[in-house]
Amino acid sequence: MRNKKLLGGAAALLSASLLFTACGSRTEPGTGSTDGATKTAKIGVIAPLTGDLSVMGLGIKNSVDLAIKQANDSNAIPGWKLELAAEDDQATADVGANAATKLAADDQVIGVVGTLNSGVAQPVQPILNDAKIVMVSPANTSPNLTQGADLTKPSRTYAGYFRVCTTDAIQGPFAAQYLFESGIKKLAVVHDKKPYGQGLAGAVAKKFTELGGDVVASETVNKDDKDFSTVIDLVKAKSPQAVYFGTEFQLAGPMSKQMKDKGLNVPLMGGDGIYDAKFISLAGAKSDGDLATSVGAPIESLASGKSYVDAYKAAGYSDGYSAYGAYAYDAANAIIAALKTSLASATDAKSARQATIDAIASVSFDGATGKVGFDQYGDAITKTLTVYVVEGGKWVPKQTGELK
Repeated sequence: MRNKKLLGGAAALLSASLLFTACGSRTEPGTGSTDGATKTAKIGVIAPLTGDLSVMGLGIKNSVDLAIKQANDSNAIPGWKLELAAEDDQATADVGANAATKLAADDQVIGVVGTLNSGVAQPVQPILNDAKIVMVSPANTSPNLTQGADLTKPSRTYAGYFRVCTTDAIQGPFAAQYLFESGIKKLAVVHDKKPYGQGLAGAVAKKFTELGGDVVASETVNKDDKDFSTVIDLVKAKSPQAVYFGTEFQLAGPMSKQMKDKGLNVPLMGGDGIYDAKFISLAGAKSDGDLATSVGAPIESLASGKSYVDAYKAAGYSDGYSAYGAYAYDAANAIIAALKTSLASATDAKSARQATIDAIASVSFDGATGKVGFDQYGDAITKTLTVYVVEGGKWVPKQTGELK
């Protein structure tokens, strides 16, 4: 009896073992793996998740998260699960560099969406490039990031850097052209000394002058200024018909309010960095008539854009997508499109980093913002821009087109 019991017990254990083994060998739903193993690859985000610009940074983070969730749900890359690895750069170069170093040290990170600020991108680029991690920016507009310091002799600096938005070299002249053709012949130009603001203001001033306009004042402020009285007095004395301010909304909003309060009742115009509802809340009731350019056509005017907006809202994020959410979504999907090739036969994420850079160069698809693809410098192939005007406390699209 004792031997029979032992044999019976052994048989039961063997049967249970086979049962668990069989369970373990079944393909998990959505993994596409024949052995149940699902490998992980991470898409990082480097953006300001705290501070003044967090409204834009959180829109970027959430939009990348949305793209990742959709890819996982559709089993876009069989055998692989994508994860989000978000880092806060606080809109500061040193913090951004630390974030890039952290992501580069994670062997599962295969791509990064970021940064928001061109000034933060500068130290981030070489760190990610050295690690062979593709970087796709939804918002960097400095042309030097892709074409080098001497734009008369463009030369690509980092093979792993791409962007889905157009640059200051196009956005600035587009704004100047709009102002001049709208009857503005005397323009004051101000910037905050940061790479984004300075580059954009310089591009506007150059094109406005070429068109025959008169830049009657050229002033600077500091990125932490709160009181713009001195600059406003200097500008007001030159009687401009408009003020172009190269900066972001946290400075441009108070500047607009203080201009009007001091009797300088002319439009303030800025680039995509001021195109946010926060600008209007900071500028106040007298901001009607202020202007901004932003990259691309209004996403609500595109069928693909509407789908993105609907999906974003359905996901229940507590923060809005802001100016760059749709571009971050397209940036993430560009990386995901490349991963379909680079991860197809890869054993781990790190070994596929270079292959991802190689694959993304030829990515082409219709995104939330329009056609997504890259030229030989890694710049977006789409050059569409839109001028928005504040009307009734909201940004309203005024004119969409390309630089003539």
